[in-house]
Parts: sequence; structure tokens; C-alpha cells
Amino acid sequence: MASFIDRLHQAHNSCPECPSPKIIRRFFEDILGVLFPEHTNEILRERGSLEMKLFDLQVQLKKILLNHNNLHGGDGEKLGAAFFEQLEDIYQLLQEDLDAMYAGDPAAKSKTEIIRCYPGFYAVSAYRIAHLLYVLGVSLIPRMITEYAHSKTGVDIHPGATIGRYFCIDHGTGIVIGETTQVGDHVKLYQGVTLGALSVNKEDADKKRHPTIEDHVVIYAGATILGGDTVIGRESVVGGNVWLTKSIPPKSKIYYQTKIYDGSSNLTDFYVLKNDA
Repeated sequence: MASFIDRLHQAHNSCPECPSPKIIRRFFEDILGVLFPEHTNEILRERGSLEMKLFDLQVQLKKILLNHNNLHGGDGEKLGAAFFEQLEDIYQLLQEDLDAMYAGDPAAKSKTEIIRCYPGFYAVSAYRIAHLLYVLGVSLIPRMITEYAHSKTGVDIHPGATIGRYFCIDHGTGIVIGETTQVGDHVKLYQGVTLGALSVNKEDADKKRHPTIEDHVVIYAGATILGGDTVIGRESVVGGNVWLTKSIPPKSKIYYQTKIYDGSSNLTDFYVLKNDA
């Protein structure tokens, strides 16, 4: 038992400095609550109270970054200020995502319902906030934010992914979007979609490993699209359960079928690709 305690003691003393998950989760939840009062515990009806809350959150972020220089190697004061200078842009992007989800889901009765209840909107909100920190050069904290959202929603979006405007996630559970994925504008994903990587060596981790999804693409439930060279052309539709490791041209429709041949019980799986370009 003594040797086990020695090992744990060594692990605790060699653990790199990093912020508490509780602090990061609280910071994210407070930011989300300021942007969308549907998520706050206390609605700030006075303008001065709202201004003070934003100031307090900026102080919190600066303190986190100043206390953990190993996570960014920059000026924590300037990085914290830069985050809040660009927060309005994130808010605008999230308003557009909200519009896309409301327009794309006939079951949505109001935008308030989407903000309060939809896991897709919560996950995209976490991604947008984390991505800004990622772009500013902050490490670990963006992953802590998106993994917290992942644990709550089942939607796994790496903060390094690049996602365009009017992004719509319907249902959401089981969606995976990898680090080097590029997603255009007006893209809609259903549950269980994977935008992932083919198997690569560790030394290739910094290369583009995940697919590119161009504008106005719809990808239905369970589809898996893999590889850094894979491009889904604009205005294409990818059907449910399709497995893709090669590019398809713009305005394509690809879906998976199972055919039963006459006089045989054998099943043959195949893809149907229709191109309307």
C-alpha cells in the first residue's frame, strides 16, 4: 500500500498546472447565460447588472489565463480582452444557427424551445465559444468546454473544426466532428453522423485528417464520412448509413441500398450515386 501511495503522490506532484474543470464549466455556463437568458439562473433585467456581469466574466477569464500561462504562451490579459471583443461575433453566429435550426425542424414550436431544450444548439454554442479560444491560441480549455457539452448532449465537436454560418444539427445524439473538419454554410446534420479521420500515424496528427463539407449539404442519420481528402460537393445529399471515403461532386445524392437477387437469399449492398450538376 505504501508504494501505491508513493506512486499517487508522484502523480499529484508531477501533474501539469491546469484549471479546475468546475471553474471552466461555470465560466462557460455563465457566458451562455449572458448570451441567452433562457440558460441563466438569474435574468439580468437592468442594463447595469448585465454590464457588470460581462465585466466580471472578463476578469475571470483573464485570471484563468494569467494563472495558466502554460496553456497559451501569450499575454493572458490581452487574450481575455480579445475574447470579449469578439464575443458579439459569436453571438451573431449563434443567432444564425438558431435561425437554421428553427427553419430546419418543423417540430420546433419556438426559438425559446430550441435554446432551452435542443442538445444540438447547446453543443454548437459550446463549440462556437471554445473555437474562439482555440483560434486565440489557448489550449486545453477549449477541449474542456466541448467535452463538457459532449457529456451533456452526446454531440462531440472538436473546437479546432471550422464550421460556417447557419449550421443546423437535428436531434444530435452521436454526432462526431473531428479537429480538421471544414464545414461550409447552411449545412444540416442528423443524429449519428461522423465526420472523422482514416487511420493515420501519430506524426501526421497536424495534417488535414477530416473531410470537407461544402455549402448547403444535408447529411442524414448514421452517415460516416472519413478522410482529409474527402470533399462533399455543395448542395449534395448524403443518405442515412452511407459510408464514404471518397469525394462526391456538387449536387450529388448518394444513398445506401440492399438488393435481394431473384431466387437467392444472399444480400448485396451497394451505393446509388445520382448527380444533378
